Amino acid sequence: MPTHVAVTTSPRDPKTLQPPWPFTGRADELELVRRSLTAGRGGIVVTGPAGRGKSRLVTEAVRGTDCARAAGTPETREIPFAAFAHLLPETVTLNRAVQLLSGVRLLLVDDAHLLDDASAALVHQLAVHGRTRLLVVATEGVPVPGAVSRLWSGELLPRLSLEPLPREETADLLAAGAGAVVEPLTADRLHRLCRGDLRLLRELLTAVRERGLLARVPDTDQREWRGPVPITAAVRERTAHLLDRARVEERETLERLAFAEPLPLGLDALDVWTLERLEAEGLVAVDDHGATRLAHPLHGPVLRAAAGRLRARRLARTPDQCAPALAAERAALSLRIEQADVRALETPVGEWLVAEGAPLPVEYAALRARFARLGGRLGEAAAWAREGLRADPDDAWCGEELALAAAQSGDTTAEGHGAAAAWAAAARGDLDEAVRAAARTGDPYDAVRLGAPEGSAGRLTGVFAAHADALVRGDGPALDRVAEELERRGFLLFAAEAQAQAVGAHRAPGAVRTARTRAVALARRCEGARTPALSGLVLGELTARQRQIVTLAAAGLSNRQIAERLTLSVRTVGNHLYGAYTRLGAGDRGALPWLMKLPEPQSA
Repeated sequence: MPTHVAVTTSPRDPKTLQPPWPFTGRADELELVRRSLTAGRGGIVVTGPAGRGKSRLVTEAVRGTDCARAAGTPETREIPFAAFAHLLPETVTLNRAVQLLSGVRLLLVDDAHLLDDASAALVHQLAVHGRTRLLVVATEGVPVPGAVSRLWSGELLPRLSLEPLPREETADLLAAGAGAVVEPLTADRLHRLCRGDLRLLRELLTAVRERGLLARVPDTDQREWRGPVPITAAVRERTAHLLDRARVEERETLERLAFAEPLPLGLDALDVWTLERLEAEGLVAVDDHGATRLAHPLHGPVLRAAAGRLRARRLARTPDQCAPALAAERAALSLRIEQADVRALETPVGEWLVAEGAPLPVEYAALRARFARLGGRLGEAAAWAREGLRADPDDAWCGEELALAAAQSGDTTAEGHGAAAAWAAAARGDLDEAVRAAARTGDPYDAVRLGAPEGSAGRLTGVFAAHADALVRGDGPALDRVAEELERRGFLLFAAEAQAQAVGAHRAPGAVRTARTRAVALARRCEGARTPALSGLVLGELTARQRQIVTLAAAGLSNRQIAERLTLSVRTVGNHLYGAYTRLGAGDRGALPWLMKLPEPQSA
């Protein structure tokens, strides 16, 4: 008789049942997992907090392979071998289960923290016997069966603990999920709110988009979000422990902290015994100076949204109350620039004002734009400059920063005065005019970056003088050291340019490859920077066939699709790509789209 399967329907709106987002980022982690599943390896354990993307990573890693799968569930934790019921006879001993599954070449075990004891013991014994390659996924921060934790604590399998998706890769993921480029300040806001929880990231972006809160940035193809956080059912569920406090004084303390944001409250303004309980639960954080904040950036918006209108009106902080703290942030940013240190700095007040859609002083916006540009975050620099121009469309400083960000991103239509004129000429490929314009503006370091350091002697100090000197001498190792110091200070674009210049200065092939690899890695963190130094990262070194194959790979074609299109074997395509990776200093396909967008090298 045919087997009938009951189908249950979900009460959710069908439009919320969306296909998964394209797999984005995690190139190094993906490569590590794939390598662990090759011949002679026993496998790997992947761990991380809920929502970190563990299951998606391993699914991508085993795509196209012959893989058996098992998974733990909360409902079956007391049923022996429940996770492997589809792979084993109805009644089986542990020894027999090991024998039956030892013939499986690759076994993926998801949600291993939910395995019943018998299934956990089976996975452990399979690792001991070593005939089955294991890919085991477990959530951190929850109880894990001892047999599972001993996989890594007993060094049977290596363990990969997933870190939060980096800021740059989060922006790429948002663009894939939104179907449009999300401007950097919106991407940063979502990144902060979600703290690496990719499921929450998707829920918030979906809510923002479906509620019409994702607006087009004028004169760009980007989308931005300003205003309150949408409090969806999923967000409420994740924050129920905040809203359902049994102690009235705890709820009141949390609300006071929420409405104080973006500023903290001092210990003297709060009940210490209540704070101790909340701190023990990880709901508040107290720094060394006694400044107290909510521990998670999502909690403030939820608590503010849940408060009554009158209570919110009484407790809410107005933007003008933030003026002293905003001035302090501006002073700290200025001091960092003077000290030639543009590493990330906490600036919660400016970010809060932008997120709320409040007016931002043009002086602050321009300084934020400059700080971001010096750090190589050109998209962020343009976003801050646009925030300032909203308040004053004629502000010259913000206009110059916007032009600089556009020109150094390779926008051939960019125009500007002063320093921006030099980079606008460089974007058009006129390096002679770019160098002349840099000389007119009196910025000797621009000339160094453009490859003409000769006139900068005695006009620069510190690492910038060292950069000019190393470039004049064609000293590859010295340029490597300059790049390292620039990176340490947060000047990522300058570091990428110095490292790219080192590629041409080195003589040893190994040093050339290392310099190119580091230059590519640095440049990928610079939000689409396209400057003359980076244009030498070296597609011209490829053979015609390699260039053809790399172009197709950068467009997203698989090796098999490329082979079919060019009438080649898959092995030949793989060999050409390997040779191209070696010459380009790229570790995998992740670097190819970036490299293929570079302009052709042009001589001055």
